[in-house]
Order: sequence, then C-alpha cells, then structure tokens
Amino acid sequence: MSWAIWITGLPGSGKTSIAQKVRDILVDAEVDVKVLELDEIRRFITPEPSYSEKEREIVYAALVYMAKLMVIECGKPVIIDATANRSRYRARARKSIPNFAEVYVKCSLETCMKRESTRIAVHAPAFIYKKAVDEGATVPGVNVPYEEPLNPEVIVDTERMSVEECVDKVKEFIEEKGWL
Repeated sequence: MSWAIWITGLPGSGKTSIAQKVRDILVDAEVDVKVLELDEIRRFITPEPSYSEKEREIVYAALVYMAKLMVIECGKPVIIDATANRSRYRARARKSIPNFAEVYVKCSLETCMKRESTRIAVHAPAFIYKKAVDEGATVPGVNVPYEEPLNPEVIVDTERMSVEECVDKVKEFIEEKGWL
C-alpha cells in the first residue's frame, strides 16, 4: 500500500531524526519507503536558495508533485521531511495524495535554537537561527510564521519524548492505518 506522511515542525525540532528512524524500521519490516528530505532536494532545485516566499512556493510545489508521483504512479510509500512553514503547502499534499497524514513535531523555538546551534546536519543549512538576525532573513518561527498543523494525525513532543518514543508513535499510527 502506498501513502505519504509529512513530518513537519520548526527547524531543529527533530524531523529528520524521526524520519530516518521511521524509515529504518520500515525497511527492516521490508517496506520499500522513500524519504523526501526537502533540504537535500532544495540543493538540487535551488543550489543558491534565497528562501523567498516565491521560491518556497515553487520548491514546495515540486516536493508535493514528487511525493504524488511516487505514491500514485509508483505505488511507493513516502515520508516527507520538511518544515513547510505555511499550512497551504501541506494542504496541497493532503488534497493531491491519497492516504496522506501529517506528523507534527512539537518543540519550542528556544529548544530548537539550542539544538540547531550544535547539530551537524548533512543537508540542512548550518546555523540558521544565528542567521535570523541578518537583514532579509526568512527563518520559520522567527522572521516568517510557522503555521502549526490544525489537525495533524500524529503529534509528537520532542521536548517531552525521546526520539524512540516519537518513532514508536508514528509506527503505531502506520500500523493502525494498515499501511505497514
């Protein structure tokens, strides 16, 4: 069965850690799942990103289209790892992709800022919260709004739950839906 789960939350909230560990569990269960990590995709689509509203519209539209193709045409389950600061980006995916769910990775801005200052990210830009003070900066939750999901299927709180507990909650949801 194909489906898409969008893991959303502020930068530094733990989206990528959760997405990767959920993928690993599914691969161990012989589910051929693909993680679409927006930070990696953005480097290909916009090698020198401006993070403008217009650029975000294009990048998120491309991300939704990729996920839709994989789910509908290829029959492949997809985990989308992307902040998606505007709810309309995620709403486009919900409208376009059958068997769609949102996982909201809840975490305070303060905690995200602390984590981001020490993390070693492979694809994510480094020190984005430090750059939030730069003129023209567009950091979700700081200079541009982050619109929390109104009705996510799963909420995990990475300030109160371990990564493993978060992953277990997402896995339980997948199992309950019969997507495993």
